[in-house]
Amino acid sequence: MLMSFVLEPVKRAFGPSELALAWLTGLAIGATGVGGFVFGALADRSGRRVSMAVAVAAFVAGNLASAAAPSFAALAAARVLAGLGIGGAWGAGQAMIGETFPPALRGRYAAFAQSGAPLGLGLATIIGTFVTPHIGWRASFMLGAVPVLLLLLLPLVPESDIWHAAGRGHGLGVMARTLVAPPVGSLFVRCFVLTALAISNYYFMITWLPRYLQVERGLSLARSGMATLAFVVGALIGYPAFGFAADVRGRRIAFTVFSLLTAGALLMFTVFYPVIAGEPRLVLVFLFVAGVGTGIWSLFGPMMSELFPTRVRGSAMSIVMNTTRGVQLLAPVIIAAVAPVWGMSGGIALAAGFAVLAGAFVWTLPETRGRAITAADTAVG
Repeated sequence: MLMSFVLEPVKRAFGPSELALAWLTGLAIGATGVGGFVFGALADRSGRRVSMAVAVAAFVAGNLASAAAPSFAALAAARVLAGLGIGGAWGAGQAMIGETFPPALRGRYAAFAQSGAPLGLGLATIIGTFVTPHIGWRASFMLGAVPVLLLLLLPLVPESDIWHAAGRGHGLGVMARTLVAPPVGSLFVRCFVLTALAISNYYFMITWLPRYLQVERGLSLARSGMATLAFVVGALIGYPAFGFAADVRGRRIAFTVFSLLTAGALLMFTVFYPVIAGEPRLVLVFLFVAGVGTGIWSLFGPMMSELFPTRVRGSAMSIVMNTTRGVQLLAPVIIAAVAPVWGMSGGIALAAGFAVLAGAFVWTLPETRGRAITAADTAVG
C-alpha cells in the first residue's frame, strides 16, 4: 500500500506512464500468488515457523532493494520480491492460529492477527502521506525493512503441536492431488471462488482509493491521507467485531452482513455521491463504514483452518488466498482503463458488486463455527 502513496515521486524519478505505474502496483500483488504456492508448501513440509521466517526475509529484502533501485525496471523487480514475501506469511500464520486456539475463541483471535492488515494500511498512509514528503520515497521503503526484527522474535513462538503430531507434509505432487480430489477438491474450488470475489472487492477499493480522493474529489495529499485513515479506523474496529460476531452467531451470517455494509458504503461515496455532495464530511462516515465491512477478512483464516485437513492446510490456505490476490494485479490496470469512460468512481464502485456476490456465495460453504481441529482431521463437506 505504501507504493500507492508514493507513485507521484516515483513518476518524477523515473518518468513512467500512468499504465506503467499501474503495472508497478499490480506486479507486487501478482507476486503474492506465486509466494502462496512456494511458502504454503513449505509450511506443510517444514513447519509453520520456517515458512514465516523465510517469507519475512523475502519481504524485507524486497523493501531494501526498492529503496536502492537505480531504475524503474529494478524497482519493479524489487516489488516482485517483496510481494513473494507478503504472499508467504498469511497461510502459515493463520494455519498456526487455527491449530493453536480453542474452537470457541478461534474467530476472534484470528481476527486480532488479521487486524495487522488495516494497521499496516494505516502505517502506510501515515508514512506515505506525512513522512515521505520530508524523507523521500527511498527512505520510506527503508522503513519497510523494520519487520526484520520479527526474525528475532520468531524463535520464541512454539511450532504448532497439531502440525508436529501430523508429521511432515507430503511432496508437492501428493499435495496437489489431495487438493483436487474429493472431498477436498470441492471445498478448495468453493473457497477459491469466495475469496476471489471478496479480494476483488477489496483491491478494486483500496488500490486506487488515494488517487480517487485526490483526482475526483479534489482532496490534497494530506486530506486524502486523513480520509484513508477514516477507512483504516473503521477496519480496526471491523476486524475484531467480525471475529466476535462469527464466534457468537456463525461464520456465514456475519460475513454476509459485513459484506453488505461495505457495498452500501462504497455506493454512497461513488455512484450516489451527488446525494451527499452538500455534506462532504459524510464521505468520511461512509469510508469508515466501508472499513468496518472489511472485517470479512477475519473469516478466511478460521474458516479454512476448519475446512481443510492438517497435512494440506497451509498449502490450501496459501494457494487460495494468494492466487486470488495474485490475479488482482489486473485491478489497478482495469481501474485505470475504465477511468476515462466511467471515472475512477465507476471503477471503485465495481467493488460493491463483488461484495454483494461474496455475501451471497458464502452460503455454499458449510458452517464451521466451533469445530475442533486435530492432527488426523479430514475435510468438512
